[in-house]
Amino acid sequence: MEKKIIWISLFIGSTIGGFIPLLWGENMISFSSILFTGIGGFIGIWVGFKMTH
Repeated sequence: MEKKIIWISLFIGSTIGGFIPLLWGENMISFSSILFTGIGGFIGIWVGFKMTH
């Protein structure tokens, strides 16, 4: 169950991170979108880990 929560939070974090550059007019396939997807995924993993421990 712990891994499932971490995977779900990873998915949610990377999705939100990928949409952040849309706020300033970038498109979904830009360097900043890929960068924020990685950052959001990392934050999602951290949040999921904190939720399970």
